[in-house]
Amino acid sequence: MELSAKYNPTEIEGKWYAYWMAHQLFHSEPDEREPYTIVIPPPNVTGVLHMGHMLNNTIQDVLVRRARMQGKNACWVPGTDHASIATEAKVVAKLANEGIHKADLTREQFLEYAWEWTRKHGGIILEQLKKLGASCDWDRMNFTMNEAYSRSVIRVFVDLFNKGKIYRGVRMVNWDPKALTAVSDEEVIHKEELGRLYYIRYKIKQPQNPPAPEGGTPCDYCVVATTRPETIMGDTAVAIHPHDPKNAHLRGKTVIVPLINREVPIIEDEYIDIEFGTGCLKVTPAHDANDYLLGEKHRLEVIDIFNNDGTLNEKAQIYVGQERFAVREQIVKDLEAVGLLEKVESYLHKVGFSERTDVAIEPKLSMQWFVKMGELAEPALAAVMDDEVLLYPAKFKNTYRHWMTTIKDWCISRQLWWGHRIPAWYLPDGRFVVAEDSAEALKLAKAMTKNKSLAITDLQQDNDCLDTWFSSWLWPIAVFDPDVPGSGEEVDPNIDLQYYYPTSDLVTAPEILFFWVARMLMAGYEWAGGYPFKNVYLTGIVRDHLGRKMSKQLGNSPDPIALMDQYGADGVRMGMLLTSPAGNDLPFDEALCEQGRNFCNKIWNAFRLVNGWQADDTKEQPAHSAKAGEWFKHLLRKTVIEMNDDFDKYRLSEALMKIYKLFWNDFCAWYLEIVKPPSGQAIDGTTHATARLFFDYLLRLLHPFMPFISEEIWQHLQPRQPGESLMMQPQPYADCFDEDCLAHFEMIQQAIASVRTIRQTKNIPYREPLELYVKGEADETLFPLLQKMANLSAIRPGGPDGSRNVVSFLIGTTEFFVPLGAMLNVEEERRKLLADLEYQQQFVAAVKQKLCNERFILHAPEQVVAFERKKQADGEARIKAIEEQLAALQ
Repeated sequence: MELSAKYNPTEIEGKWYAYWMAHQLFHSEPDEREPYTIVIPPPNVTGVLHMGHMLNNTIQDVLVRRARMQGKNACWVPGTDHASIATEAKVVAKLANEGIHKADLTREQFLEYAWEWTRKHGGIILEQLKKLGASCDWDRMNFTMNEAYSRSVIRVFVDLFNKGKIYRGVRMVNWDPKALTAVSDEEVIHKEELGRLYYIRYKIKQPQNPPAPEGGTPCDYCVVATTRPETIMGDTAVAIHPHDPKNAHLRGKTVIVPLINREVPIIEDEYIDIEFGTGCLKVTPAHDANDYLLGEKHRLEVIDIFNNDGTLNEKAQIYVGQERFAVREQIVKDLEAVGLLEKVESYLHKVGFSERTDVAIEPKLSMQWFVKMGELAEPALAAVMDDEVLLYPAKFKNTYRHWMTTIKDWCISRQLWWGHRIPAWYLPDGRFVVAEDSAEALKLAKAMTKNKSLAITDLQQDNDCLDTWFSSWLWPIAVFDPDVPGSGEEVDPNIDLQYYYPTSDLVTAPEILFFWVARMLMAGYEWAGGYPFKNVYLTGIVRDHLGRKMSKQLGNSPDPIALMDQYGADGVRMGMLLTSPAGNDLPFDEALCEQGRNFCNKIWNAFRLVNGWQADDTKEQPAHSAKAGEWFKHLLRKTVIEMNDDFDKYRLSEALMKIYKLFWNDFCAWYLEIVKPPSGQAIDGTTHATARLFFDYLLRLLHPFMPFISEEIWQHLQPRQPGESLMMQPQPYADCFDEDCLAHFEMIQQAIASVRTIRQTKNIPYREPLELYVKGEADETLFPLLQKMANLSAIRPGGPDGSRNVVSFLIGTTEFFVPLGAMLNVEEERRKLLADLEYQQQFVAAVKQKLCNERFILHAPEQVVAFERKKQADGEARIKAIEEQLAALQ
C-alpha cells in the first residue's frame, strides 16, 4: 500500500472500522481464554452523542482494546435504554405538533407511535459511537424493551412480589407535574434558590365570652412563616413546639385558615423548629413529606388541593384550575388586601426539581408500587465497604455508604405508557393478582375468588409502567441471560452468563452511583449469586473553560461529530483522555483535540521518515546506533512496566502521557535523530530492522488510545494477510529493565544538551566541531553517540591542562570542559560562575547547619541523615569544580 504524504483521518477511519467489522474482530464467543467483559451504560434510545458519552465510551474502548491485546476474550456489550420519561415526553410533544393529544389515544395507539419514533430515532447514538471507534460486539446489541429483556423485567417483579419485597400503598411521592408521573428520590435534583418567606396571619378563634386579659388587649391571631402560601387551602393544623414560651398562649386554641375560613387546631410536637420563622408551622399533610408524618401522628385530615398537572382542584375552594405558581403570586396580593400578610423576607433554600423535565417537584400522596430496599441493600453495601467491589477513585466509598445506610423504599411505578407495564391485574372487588402474563393472572384470580367462570375480561391490568431503572438494574445479567430469575423449571445453565458474568469493569458517572451502580449490585446478589462487576471506574464531568458543566441548555458543548470531522477520532480521543483522571472533572479545551491531531501528524511523519530509509544489509551497525538501540529497548521496557501499573490503578491519563512522551520526546527527538543516516546514504540493515521493530511495539502501546492511525501504520510496516489486525496482536511485555543503562544514557543526554546550550549562548554554529574533556565517572561506550549528537571532534579524559577560555558544566559530580579559545567572552563567563559559586556556598552552608543540629541527627531517620550528608558532599564537589573553572579563566 502506498503511504500518502499527509495523514488524512477521513480516509483512514471509515476504512479500518469497516475492515474490523467485516472480519468480526469485535465479536466474542465463550472459549477457553480468560474473559474480559464490559457492558455499556445504555444511553437513551433516542439520544445523541454528547461530550460525556465521548469520555465514557473512549475509556471503555481503551480498556477493551487493551484486554484483547493481552490475549483475553474481550466482550463489550452495547445497547440502549428505553428511557420512559424522556422518550414519552418526546413522543407526546411530536404528537401535539401534529394536533394529536395523548388523552385522545388508546394505550395501544400511543405505543404504536412510540415504537415508530424509536425505530426512526433509536440507534443514532450507536452509529455515532462507531465513528469514535467503539469496538463493541454489535452482534450482542440489546434494548431494554426487547421481548426477551422485557420478559426478565416482568419475572423479577413477580419474583420480588412473591418474596414480599414489593408492595402497593399510598405514600408521599415526588410528583413531576410536567411528566405527570411519580419519580424516585434519586431523580430529584435539589437546587439552591433565593425565594421568599411569607409571614401570614391566622386568626385565633375566640370563645363566646372571653375572660378579660391581664395587661391589655388579647392578640387575635398567630403568624405562620411559609415559602408556599399557595398550599394554605390544604392546611389542617398549625403546629408549635411544646416548650416554646413565646407561643405557649396558643396551646389548645383553634385558628382559622385565611381566605377559606376553615377552623384547624393548634397541635404540639417536638419536631417543630422554634427558631424557624415565628415557631408556628402550617401543617399541610397532602403536600409536604414532613407534614404528612405529622398528620399521621396527630390523625389530621388530608386535603389534596392539586391536580396532577399542578393546577388547583375543587378541594382548594378558590383559584380552582389555576397553575400553582400563578396562585402563589395572586394569593399574596389577596392576603395583603385583607390585612393577613404581615411581611415578606428573602429566603435562601433548596428546591427539588425533576431530573428529567427540570420542573419543580410537587410532594403528593399517591397510590404507588414500592420495593423494600433494606434486605436488598445489605450485600451491596458490604461488597463495596469490604472491597469485594472496588470504586475508582475510592473517595466515593463514603458517598456510597451514606446513601446505602439511609436508603428508603424505592417507588417503582410511573404514570406512563412507554415502558414495562406493571404485571398486576385487578379484580372487580378491588383485590389484585401479580403474574407474568394474563393467562397466569386469570388462573391466580380464579384460585383467589374460587370463581371458575371468571374471564380475562373481568380483570383490568394496572395502567402504570415500571421505573426505567427497574429494567436497567438487570443489565449485566439480562444481556447474557434474559431468563433470570428463571421460570422455576429445570433448565441447563446459561453458558454466556456462566462465562461472562461477573463482568470485569464498569465505566460510568458518579451521579448514577446510586441510581444504577448500587441497584445493579443488589440485583447481582439477588439473582446471579454475586457482584455484577469487580471494578467501577467513575469518570468526571466534562466542563468548559469557565468550569461549567457542558450542556445543550448553556450552549457550551461542542458537537462531538464536528470535533471528529475536524481533528479525527484519534485526535479527539487523545485530547479527552489527556486530562481526565478517574473521578475528577475534565476541563475540556478544543486545543486538547488539536494537540491530539498534532500527535497523529507526528506519528505519521515519523513513520514516513523510517519507511523512507534505504537499508543496506552489508553495512556494519555504527556504535552510536547500537547504543541508542540498547537504551531505547530498556526505556521501552520501563515504560511498559509503568503503563501496566497505571492501568492496574485506572490511571489512564497518566498511561497515555507516558506513551506520548516516549514516542515524541524519546523515540522521535532522540532515537531517530541518533540513528538516522546522513542525507542520501543508506542505513545499516540491523538498525533499520530495530527501528521498525520499535515502531511496531510503540503502535501496540498506542493502539488502545488511538486505534485508527496505529492500525493504518501497522498495516504498512510489512505485508499482512487478510483479516490480520493490530488489535489482535499482543501488548509488549516487560518485567525488568537496566536502570544503569538508562542512568548512563541520561547523563549523556544532559551533556549533549549542555553542549548545545553552549553553542546557542556563544553563537557557535553546529557545523563548527568542538572538543570535550570529561573528568569523573562516565560511560565511555556512549562517547561515540555523544560525539555524533554534539558534533565533537574529540572527547578526551581529564581536564584541559593549560587551556585558556574554557567553559565547563557539571552533571552530578562529573565535570565536562569545552575549550573555546577566542570564542569565549571571559568576563561574562566569570560572572555566571561567580553567581553559581555563591548559590552553591549558601546551599552547602544550609545543609551544614542542619547537620550541626544535634536533635536532627538523633531523631531523623538514618537514610534522611545520609541523604543530607550526600547533599553536602555533592555541593562541596561542585564548589571545588567552580573554583577550578574560575582559576582556569585567570
